[in-house]
Amino acid sequence: MLKTKLKYTTFAIAVTMMGSIAAADGHSAMNYGPFPVTVKGYTGDATNSVSYSGQIARHVLHDSLKVLAGRGDGGANSSALKAEMLSYFSGSEKNKAILAPGSKDEFIIKQGTLNEISSGKNIEGKFYNGPMLAWPGSMKGREVALHMIDRASTANKGVDAENGYNWPQLISKFTMGAMAYSQAVDNYLDEKLDAGTKPNNKPYKDGKHYTGKEHVWDEGFGYFGAAAHTLSLTADQAYGIAKRKDMASADANGDGLVDLKSEMVFGPAYYAAAFDRSGSKSTNYLNNIMKAYVDGRMVITSADGAILTDGQRQEIKNYASVIESNWEQVLAEAVFKYAGSAYKDISKVQEDGADQAKAYNAYVKHWGELKGFSMALQSGRNNLGETAGTMNDLILFGPVTLDNSYVTSVTSNGDFKREKRMTWSDYQLNLLKVQKLMVDKFGIKALVNNKLGDIAALAGKLGDASSAETD
Repeated sequence: MLKTKLKYTTFAIAVTMMGSIAAADGHSAMNYGPFPVTVKGYTGDATNSVSYSGQIARHVLHDSLKVLAGRGDGGANSSALKAEMLSYFSGSEKNKAILAPGSKDEFIIKQGTLNEISSGKNIEGKFYNGPMLAWPGSMKGREVALHMIDRASTANKGVDAENGYNWPQLISKFTMGAMAYSQAVDNYLDEKLDAGTKPNNKPYKDGKHYTGKEHVWDEGFGYFGAAAHTLSLTADQAYGIAKRKDMASADANGDGLVDLKSEMVFGPAYYAAAFDRSGSKSTNYLNNIMKAYVDGRMVITSADGAILTDGQRQEIKNYASVIESNWEQVLAEAVFKYAGSAYKDISKVQEDGADQAKAYNAYVKHWGELKGFSMALQSGRNNLGETAGTMNDLILFGPVTLDNSYVTSVTSNGDFKREKRMTWSDYQLNLLKVQKLMVDKFGIKALVNNKLGDIAALAGKLGDASSAETD
């Protein structure tokens, strides 16, 4: 009886605090949790209903997979490397080591193995598996990822210079969309918010200390990869945490360790912060998304373990819409940024006296980020239709390489074929058209690496005689 009284007293205080904080200035200046247990009849010892450790484990799997994608020696270790990469992508019964993020100088990570976060998790089971027309071979999302892993295992340090592929970048950026973004906006914050799915008046599973809707929302939050105390951070501080350079901002509980489950900033949240602090510095993606997650969770918690009313469900759906639209813009900002990077790299490759190998390597890296993010953008809930088709046609299946050829198809055994050519100038114009497309279709504002001022001059220089594609 005493435990029950204490539980609901704690709940009442917490809700009162949430209301007063939100009412003070229209913003909820609080962490993502702890939130009280609201499951009716729960008799266990848990006092915090927040749970998203499985999603954090998948961020760590992603980061570790990216590290492995760069460890190939050109073929000799390909079989063992592919098996190891698959153990992080498809799952393993072993307690795998965390390859990234790891401790760096005074930035000390608390966990060293996956099972310290959550056991039995994988990327593949949560990977977008719709058609991915941005990649050659008419493959679905998971097939594309497995193809990339196979190619990465045979590459030298993750780079296929001949075809222009940087596998760590391609795998990483695609996964940020095809796992994290896709799961959040096209699953947990979409159909799982429906009235008949994971109701709020029952535990998520028998014996659990969180309701169906509480856990659904928490899992959606986990895929964003933000620290629980993000609303108390600036974009610069969140960025510094992701880079493992700001221990003071990361260590919210002051124990001298960075808990990956609540204090680290992972990929999606990192890029939101990165765009808020650079370019035009006119965006607020990180705070917009984080505040919507916190405010949505407050609505669910305030239901006190009862079925959400239609009004409450509509309110959290509105917050979900804010999350989705801002997250989509972050991905579009990334496409814009790396189109600009690749554009500048092409100019460097052609400069007299340039270290062409170094400039080309940078170009391949940035193109991998461009392509990966363009595929991530196509992994969400929204069917981008003509916009996706135009983007894919402009970016191509592979970058224009040193002999001006580019990948046009893939053979039945997974090898790439380059059967067309394009001039460097024509491809640069394509990249500027990609930047314009992101502005026109997604209304992005940060505009990092903005080279749109060159588009008229370059188009005029090429004129009607442009040789964009030749056999």
